[in-house]
Amino acid sequence: MPAVIPDDSVGLVSPERIHFEQPLELSCGRRLDTWDLIIETYGTLNADASNAVLICHALSGHHHVAGYHSMDERKPGWWDAAIGPGKPIDTNRFFVVGVNNLGGCHGSTGPNTLNPATGKPYGPDFPIMTVQDWVHSQARLADHLGIRQWAAVVGGSLGGMQALQWSISYPERLRHCAVIASAAKLSAQNIAFNEVARQAISKDPEFHDGHYYERNTVPRTGLMLARMVGHITYLSDDGMRDKFGRELKDGKLSFDFNPQFEVESYLQYQGERFSSSFDANTYLLMTKALDYFDPAGEQGHDLAAALAPAQCDFLVVSFTTDWRFSPERSRELVDGLIAAGKPVSYAEIDAPQGHDAFLIPIPRYMEVFRSYMNRIAAALPQPEGGASHAR
Repeated sequence: MPAVIPDDSVGLVSPERIHFEQPLELSCGRRLDTWDLIIETYGTLNADASNAVLICHALSGHHHVAGYHSMDERKPGWWDAAIGPGKPIDTNRFFVVGVNNLGGCHGSTGPNTLNPATGKPYGPDFPIMTVQDWVHSQARLADHLGIRQWAAVVGGSLGGMQALQWSISYPERLRHCAVIASAAKLSAQNIAFNEVARQAISKDPEFHDGHYYERNTVPRTGLMLARMVGHITYLSDDGMRDKFGRELKDGKLSFDFNPQFEVESYLQYQGERFSSSFDANTYLLMTKALDYFDPAGEQGHDLAAALAPAQCDFLVVSFTTDWRFSPERSRELVDGLIAAGKPVSYAEIDAPQGHDAFLIPIPRYMEVFRSYMNRIAAALPQPEGGASHAR
């Protein structure tokens, strides 16, 4: 826990539940008649609501993006390195919104919340979600908050896909789009990794076809294996070598099948921790949304045509050792943006941390990010006698 909250932290924060009564039509043909989103906000919305930044989360992310929920919280929000006073997304200048997506497991309407029609958790009956569905729900959230146009929509990994979809679905409602460690669609290899993870979960004897809530159990082994597979893909070979090498946990071989190498223990720890904090049905939903995302697929696989509606400026960032969302995928996006005549800045950051690099305050990455966000902030109207609403 933080002995003292750092000066560049947004401090102690509280989530907020937003309830929506207007039905949300979904890509799968179903709809949610009523639904909730859990959000957190940092900073102050200015008088004309022009300084708002939306943060879209990755597969296992949520609304708790920065700051602390209590003095007992051991770690801050998942992107605290980038959000706060004086940080790249400076909360002295921006009003920042973090949201837990529909289908998530941190309070927004999803498989582990009650279905009002049955009084039981939705479980596997919760509709399959797409990136487009999330963006439509986030647009409703913007309406609720009185935000006509985002200064920027920002996201890494699956969050970057949402930011990109914003530029296509609601081009007039954002001025900047930051797509970090992401892609315009998944590769076949990525889809394969997701299917291995889903199979690990669905074949767990405790999964019960997704109805494990009613049996008061959790497919813990399946979730653990899914996370272990995923975590391997989020790291790089260089990063794993530097962090673990072939170090033995107890300094010698035990000649049995228990974890003996440090990397084995690390993966088991990550898997066990994840299996106690994340919902299995949500994991299945999130990976399917990743698989389905392909805006160019609706345009004859012409990415430039898919990006034609966009009216905003773009920042695209990749990391050299990220093989899950490689720089090649980011360059494909940049090429598509250029072909569509869109203004785009691109940075390829030399980093050994693999896909997880987008969460880490690597100096060059933070420098690029801060410079771009400073440009956005500089174009904001200067306050006259204070801002309108603090949240």
